[in-house]
Parts: sequence; structure tokens; C-alpha cells
Amino acid sequence: MDEFSFLPAQAAAIDAPVPPVRRLSFPLADGRTVSALQYGDAATGAFPSPEVTFLHGAGLNAHTWDTTILALGRPALSVDLPGHGDSSWRADGSYTAATLAPDVARALAEWTDAPQVLVGQSLGGLTAASLAATHPELVRQLVVVDITPGIDPDGDARQIAAFFAGPTDWASRDELTDRAVSFGLGGSRESAARGVFLNSRVREDGRVEWKHHFAHLANALAADADAAGAAQAHQRALRGVLAASGWEDLAAVTAPITLVRGERGFVTAKDADDFRARVPEATIAVVPAGHNVQEELPFALAALVGDVADD
Repeated sequence: MDEFSFLPAQAAAIDAPVPPVRRLSFPLADGRTVSALQYGDAATGAFPSPEVTFLHGAGLNAHTWDTTILALGRPALSVDLPGHGDSSWRADGSYTAATLAPDVARALAEWTDAPQVLVGQSLGGLTAASLAATHPELVRQLVVVDITPGIDPDGDARQIAAFFAGPTDWASRDELTDRAVSFGLGGSRESAARGVFLNSRVREDGRVEWKHHFAHLANALAADADAAGAAQAHQRALRGVLAASGWEDLAAVTAPITLVRGERGFVTAKDADDFRARVPEATIAVVPAGHNVQEELPFALAALVGDVADD
């Protein structure tokens, strides 16, 4: 089993063809790498230049977009943000939009031949806004999924903090899957198991650990505290990410902006009103989903992104 083993079943479930997929790696000047998945053309088996680039949220990885990209049916990139998936961790542990965007921009400049429809969810949405503001030549449309700089990380985001709090390693992926299911994450157990497989790795000693840096940082901050202390530490990390990401990036974006708000997500109606007041030219679409719209409503999100790409 490898990271692409799940794609045929995912494609069959939505009656979509399986495009060619490959992993890319871009070396940064400091020795770190940015990794991504490139999805090509199912009809030809080739890899034309991507039209759409996707950035995931904190604690996720590039594969969170698999079903959405299969439904979209366009050449695409899905990037592992630094500190996540197969991309290198940052030694300084800094994962704000301002620190992530330059790394992603360098990789995009290498991997794409034309300005992208840039889609970002949660932390990926804030990163996408920063990238679009600082590198307008790389972005022709910006889609921000269920995040604004004004959301309250002490609200629904606490579920994420509580989920990732706990030991830094586990006896098996089944244990991690049990935890995900107990938190109501991942949908079915099959989906949760797929997510855990793609977001964890087996160490040389046989123990399983999360690929992303956030869980490890939270436990380091919590030191010898109990699980509640680890959850609070993870919450402080999330709060720091959001506090460092203001409205100035969105104000500086010249590309058209679309905000996708999940009715049960992190962005409240009040947050959306604030967004509308601050970014009056943006389009706001509300969908019946929670925070991870790409996993709950991949068809609807793919259709929306396709419409944006056609503009």
C-alpha cells in the first residue's frame, strides 16, 4: 500500500476517471523541501501545466483534496504546507501565513506556467491570501475556504486542538483511527482510516506518529502536562497562527476573491458580515458543511472551483 492506493476506489465512488498523479519536491535554499501532488490529464495520461493549486489546513496534508480534485477533473497541484505531509518542518516552529507563503510561492513559480486559481482552506486559506498579496503574478483567482482573519480560535477550533493533543506516538494506526472516530472526524471509519494512513508515518521503532509538526509542538509546549495541558498548548499555537494573520493581505489582493463558508464551520455569519464589510468586492458562497468542506462536499466545492476557473 502506498499513498496513491486509495485513489481508484475514491474515483469509482464518484464515477470519475483516475488521472496520473505524481509527487513533486522543490528544494529550498536552506535545505528544506516543499512537497506536492500533481494531478494530470486522465484522457492523455500527461501532466499539463496545473490550472488550480490547493493549500490544505493546519494538521492536514495534500491528500485532503483528493476527491475534490478527482471531481474537478482539471490539471491541479495539491501542496503539502511546510511542517505538514512530506514537506520539511521549520526549525523555528513558525507556521503563520507570512512564513508559509514565501516557501509555497517559490515552489509554484517552478511548477506552474500560468497564474493559478489558488484554493486554500483554513490555514491554507490565510496562506493563499498572503501569497496572492505578495505574488500577484502567480494568482488569477483566490478561493478561501472557511477561514477569515477574524475567527475565534477559542470557538469550534477547540475540537482540532483537543484531537491532536495527547501522546506524540501511538502503537498502531488503528489506535489513531479509533481516536479520530471518537471525535467524530473523518466521516465513516473507512474514511477516517484513509486520513490517518495518509497523515501519519511509522518510525523505525514501529511506533506511529503524526506527519505534521503541530502535534509535536503542542506536546513540547505542554511538557509534562496532562492531555488537557497539551490541548491548551495546541490551542495557543492555533491562536498564534491567526493573530499573526491580519486583514492587510486580503486588502492587498488584486485577484478576484471568493469566500466559501461552511454553515457548520469556523466562520460564523457575523464573521462573514465582517468579511463582506472589509472585502466588499468579494463573492461569498455558503454551503451546508462543516470546516473541512473539501471532505464533506467535494462535488459542490469542485463545481464552485470549476465555475471560478471558467471566469
